[in-house]
Amino acid sequence: MGGDVCCTIALVGQPNCGKSTLFNALAGYKAISANFPGVTVKYEESKLTVLGRTVRLVDLPGIYSLSSKDMAERETRKYLLSGKVDLIINVVDASVLGRSLELTIELLELGLPVVVALNMIDVAEKRGEKIDLKRLSEELALPVYPVIAKKGKGVKDLIYGAINCVNNEKCRGKPFEREKPLEVAVKKIMEELQKDNMVRETGYPPRFVALKILEEDEEVTKLLLKLSHEVRDNILSIKEELENELGEPSYVIVNNSRHGIALSIFEKCVTFEKVSPPIDDRIDSVVMHPVLGYIILAAVFYGFFYLVFKGGEPLEDLFMGYLDALTGKLSSSLGGTLGGTILIGFVQGLGGGIAIVIPYLLPFFIGLSFLEDTGYLSRVAFLTDAFMHRIGLHGKSVLPFILGYGCSVPAVLATRTLESERDRILTSILVTMIPCSARTTVIFGLVGYFAGPLAALSLYFLNLIVIGIIGRILLAYYPEVTPGMILEIPKYNLPSLKIVWFKTWFRLKEFIYVAIPVMMVGSGILSILEYYHLAPVINSVLAPFTSWLLGLPKEVGLTLIFGIFRKELTLIMLFQAFGVKLEQIKNVMTFQQMLVFSTFVMFYVPCIATLAALWKEIGKKGVAVTVIVTTLVATVVALFVRLITFPFF
Repeated sequence: MGGDVCCTIALVGQPNCGKSTLFNALAGYKAISANFPGVTVKYEESKLTVLGRTVRLVDLPGIYSLSSKDMAERETRKYLLSGKVDLIINVVDASVLGRSLELTIELLELGLPVVVALNMIDVAEKRGEKIDLKRLSEELALPVYPVIAKKGKGVKDLIYGAINCVNNEKCRGKPFEREKPLEVAVKKIMEELQKDNMVRETGYPPRFVALKILEEDEEVTKLLLKLSHEVRDNILSIKEELENELGEPSYVIVNNSRHGIALSIFEKCVTFEKVSPPIDDRIDSVVMHPVLGYIILAAVFYGFFYLVFKGGEPLEDLFMGYLDALTGKLSSSLGGTLGGTILIGFVQGLGGGIAIVIPYLLPFFIGLSFLEDTGYLSRVAFLTDAFMHRIGLHGKSVLPFILGYGCSVPAVLATRTLESERDRILTSILVTMIPCSARTTVIFGLVGYFAGPLAALSLYFLNLIVIGIIGRILLAYYPEVTPGMILEIPKYNLPSLKIVWFKTWFRLKEFIYVAIPVMMVGSGILSILEYYHLAPVINSVLAPFTSWLLGLPKEVGLTLIFGIFRKELTLIMLFQAFGVKLEQIKNVMTFQQMLVFSTFVMFYVPCIATLAALWKEIGKKGVAVTVIVTTLVATVVALFVRLITFPFF
């Protein structure tokens, strides 16, 4: 990834257009994830060597338009206007060409070279749509390359063509002229903008600014307030004249104009052939059926967690054998010394991460990536929309909930797509109670290992019931009625094994680089506490809560404290605290205690990384509320599990 960068190419497209798939096809494992300066919005970046030149490829967040409605859109637009981008590859979904071209028309207003990657051309053909590529290129005055990103077809021609278009005026395209009244207003505003140094200093294209003023864009409206009084008054007068002439708000006029141009191009370039109904529609008639859909949903998630357990169990047994042998040798040679105790603690933390966590985390991430790429997770969002409204949340809150099963941090960050501040706060609090992959490790490494996947899955059903109850309680304090869900359903895809593996590796890499060092340090600290006989003191202080109230062995107290750093630590350090191997845990804990322990871990205070994300998204007050609510919920539910299982154990 070395070498001097000759240019920066940005991938821009609407959500579900296959942009990230195209990026992965080009960048592969060489991609790195980074945040935009000062915000938590992420983007992917990679360096490629193409035609002997090193190119920086940036995968920007998916956007429907360049209007600054949410943080992701604002950051994408800011990056495109920063002067860092030499060329845009506009990824267009060929199967919804008319709608996708609206973003293309906006991008042309930026004055940057643009190359169109017409993705999913095979899907369009299956729907009976025949796209005249030559005519489309002529209408846009841009190079158009057909690609099938998930299969890697056309990708090489696209990137070669893009490199040749950098600094090529022929690839810059021309902004489309609008209807006469609108075009006249745009040109008048551009003339006014030229009178003020403020706009010239920003470097923004005057035509782009003029159109955004008429669209009443939030960010550009703030810029308008900084203009001289004379220029601002003249612009507002031009805007008012346009609205009076056409009898509509200016933002409606601009949007209708863009839609009309896109529709006109679509009609000129696309012809239709009669074909049988798309297979997606036939599948959805079953998968999203009001009755069968929920049966399939339950079966899919049961199968998912069953495979996670069955896939992790043999790996855990294999790795634990090596870990036990290694710690046994270290104990016999170094046991009794402080240095030896710390080293053994580090090894137990490292070995626990590899032998206990990764065996379940790996199949979990593979399965999650597979479900994402098939398009099924968006169907889950629609199926569970009614449930979300029953607890007073927007249907879009389902998406952060789904992300929460992987990691709570991106789940919290995903709440910024919700329009209402109330929805963002409530969703952020509730998603921290979703069993993330770390908590999944505890559930399957303890309950699943000794009682099977069905017992583990029952905790997930309990989790959903509790979240529903908490949502209803919070609804009493936040009674605002939320709107219905507007969410695009992507097409079904046969996941690429290569892409699934890359996504799995990126997620697993974060655990290996971040979580395992924390687990090693935590395990080492616990070893020091045990060496100086401090662990029993701390456990005794916590005993009224852990032993008397929850009925757990007092040794678990310290492990729950360390679990605030990483939830996997509660399981790793549990074995260390008792001084037993995995299969021996049943000798020191009853099955009831395993259920109570796992239930408490499933709900109580989220990890430090999640608390940091919450602090950024909903502030310190929101963090305090989350800590209090999750601790209370964990205690009440764990006590409930203890009481209802008491007659059986």
